[in-house]
Amino acid sequence: MKNLILFFTLFFFGTTFSQNYKITYLKSSNGSLIENQDPIVVFTSADVTQIGSKNIFNGKADFPNETTIIDRKTNSFNQVANLNTTKTIHSKDSISLGKQTFDYLSDTQKILGYHCKKAKTIVNSNTIELWYTDELKVKGAPTILGQNLGLVLEMVRNGNFVIKATKVEEIKLFPTKPDLSKSIDMLTYKDLLWKSRFTTISVFKEQIINFSDASKSSDSILCFANGTIAVRKIKIPEIKVGSQIFVDVTEQSNGDAYDRTGSFFIIPTDKPISFLDGMRNGVKTLPIYNNGNGKEYQGVVAKENYNPIVELMRFFTPFGVKQYNTLQLKDKTWAENVLYRQDVSDLRTMLSGKEVWVGINIGNYDKGGHKVSANITIHNEEETKSKPTQIVPLFCTNNIMEMAGQEYGTMFSSDKGLEVTFILDKPMRNAKLRYITTGHGGWENGDEFVPKKNTILLDRKEVFSFTPWRQDCGSYRLSNPASGNFPNGLSSSDYSRSNWCPGTVTNPIFIDLGDLEAGNHTLQIKIPQGLPEGNSFSSWNVSGILIGE
Repeated sequence: MKNLILFFTLFFFGTTFSQNYKITYLKSSNGSLIENQDPIVVFTSADVTQIGSKNIFNGKADFPNETTIIDRKTNSFNQVANLNTTKTIHSKDSISLGKQTFDYLSDTQKILGYHCKKAKTIVNSNTIELWYTDELKVKGAPTILGQNLGLVLEMVRNGNFVIKATKVEEIKLFPTKPDLSKSIDMLTYKDLLWKSRFTTISVFKEQIINFSDASKSSDSILCFANGTIAVRKIKIPEIKVGSQIFVDVTEQSNGDAYDRTGSFFIIPTDKPISFLDGMRNGVKTLPIYNNGNGKEYQGVVAKENYNPIVELMRFFTPFGVKQYNTLQLKDKTWAENVLYRQDVSDLRTMLSGKEVWVGINIGNYDKGGHKVSANITIHNEEETKSKPTQIVPLFCTNNIMEMAGQEYGTMFSSDKGLEVTFILDKPMRNAKLRYITTGHGGWENGDEFVPKKNTILLDRKEVFSFTPWRQDCGSYRLSNPASGNFPNGLSSSDYSRSNWCPGTVTNPIFIDLGDLEAGNHTLQIKIPQGLPEGNSFSSWNVSGILIGE
């Protein structure tokens, strides 16, 4: 009987008083604690370690949030992510912990009264120093790194970023372990976790942009100009001030071998006439701009009853990416597609909480054309104080409806160039012109290959001038399999151009206009456009919007 009592006594104390610890860590940078941080918390025992944050374990963390559970018996770990209130994902890694290697150094120090030894390793060119103790007979660390060293109480990255234990507590109970029965592969896990951190609005998915009488609209996507334009209405949620907004377009050839002008754009519908009316009813129904050179330019400047399109992003297709990858050159591995991505956070007030018409266009005359996907992504930041922003669309000479008869931007052949008059109902402070410009005329003396000065005048006074020119086009050779090769050893896609390259985005520039008073103003763009040669002519695609407080 005494032996039986002794057995149960040993079993009781052996299970109840096993060593379980809670360690709290804080992060500092360049010797200063990071403000308003959520402390890292590690729970650890002989068999299990859990890593998270104070708010996660208290059920107060924002979504998404992530914890790590190490199984010391199998030397593996599970990454667990709560994407929202109803969806949790996890993935198991049985390899990474066993691959970690360290240099063991002779340095020692005491942290929170515990004798610590030092190990060092290099991860992605970062030097990591870890201080760990064996005195508590358990292992753990505030990250996956160093889990098998001992109990890591301090980590130092590159000498200036530190994660250091501030408290070690012995505890009786661990946090509840989540259900780990349905695992996904780590690559899928990381992708789902990354995508859950921002909002993605899918605008177009593998949309064909081609030139064909067979191109038809669907219930959600309208096609115009023989299929060279696709348009749809989307709803954009409220976007917090200070958040980042990006647009991205993925393109590959579906038959067209040439470099083409593309545009991802918004159609303002706040005035009686819109560009959408011109697409539906014909380009001649759009307001006309006439600068005295004998041509009529449809829908290119703002009028009292009309706003031109606003370009989110101007992009240029390369020569036949994907479709013509079978054209082989030694030591050249062609890209499968081209990704264009741009920050458009400055257009927040045009997008936030709105239903907007969004379109995409690639000017081409090919039946196969191009295949594109396009998204808008919203990346929330902390709310910031900001003055209200006004956005005033002014002009766009990019002839989106080229294949439906819209005139090319050749108005710069006259001294008047492009001129738009606009009215401000109230003063605008810190006004800026968001200006996109590219020159075209694809022969030796065409403006595509000849630098030309752009001059901007406000109320008849010059405010800015520059010569838009790209000299980095050769950087994108691997996106241009069908680009022609010349006797001098260059390919067509290598040549410098007037602010664009095959396979790139043309970024807007921001021109300071200062404080503008309420009332009438005139903005003028002058470019010394080259003269025609035979059937060849030059043109300029310029677009501009006014942004200010």
